[in-house]
Amino acid sequence: MDSDDENNLFRQAMADAKPLKTDRIYNAAHKPAPTARFTRQDQQAVLAESLQCDTAQLANTDEMQFCRAGLKSPFFKKLKRGVYTVEEELDLHGLTVVEARGAIKEFLREAKYYRWSCVRIIHGKGKRSWQGMPVLRPQVSRWLRLCDQVLAFCSALPRDGGSGAVYVLLSN
Repeated sequence: MDSDDENNLFRQAMADAKPLKTDRIYNAAHKPAPTARFTRQDQQAVLAESLQCDTAQLANTDEMQFCRAGLKSPFFKKLKRGVYTVEEELDLHGLTVVEARGAIKEFLREAKYYRWSCVRIIHGKGKRSWQGMPVLRPQVSRWLRLCDQVLAFCSALPRDGGSGAVYVLLSN
């Protein structure tokens, strides 16, 4: 379509239009300042999660373990003995808590897609953290407990990272 046709179409469409009676421009009322709605929701979610698990207790123990109700004992015992083949691993060394959480979410999403049943997450022992206390270990434990896909987890054997890593048994 050439520009003459477009101009004719425009004129036809505007044939019934009437000019405004004033040249004055009206300013709309001032809009209220935007609020960070999602930040507030995120903060509330973090608070709710923190109330579900005692992280202080987790930070003081070397061993981490969790078994979801309904998982039969032999499966958990095999996990603790390192019998299951680790299909993939995630190393969280050097990540902040926020970065680690995102990495775990993505890793578990990937694990579900590929139908991995046993993975290892390396969170470190916290010896090089700010106060020499583990930062990621209690968070990893809390996040894994909140994930329905996680059937059980426990600290890895010394050859696989010991208290600086966990074996995670997943549902398919």
